[in-house]
Amino acid sequence: MLTLFVTVNVKPEHREEVLKGIHVDAHGAQHNEPGCLRFDVIQDQNDQNRFYFYEVYKDQAAFDAHLKAPHFPAWRDIPKEYFSAATSVVRGHNISPTDADYR
Repeated sequence: MLTLFVTVNVKPEHREEVLKGIHVDAHGAQHNEPGCLRFDVIQDQNDQNRFYFYEVYKDQAAFDAHLKAPHFPAWRDIPKEYFSAATSVVRGHNISPTDADYR
């Protein structure tokens, strides 16, 4: 499995627009991608303009399919100037639950 933990910081004046793109991509991944096992979007408790994505894909091929999915441009094409800091992406592999125990 491939796991991503993404941190996004949004400028307050673009928050609603960015959230629309996030919602389209997350919803599409959750409902239309069999290889996407999880796509959580979390708002920071102390900063309403900071969001975290927790994404789990069956494998690299499933993640590559996500990048080519018709809903992905809703996220990818958000103008960079809408963000207040660079997006951070941490890639990893689940330790617990194990791949065999996931879902």
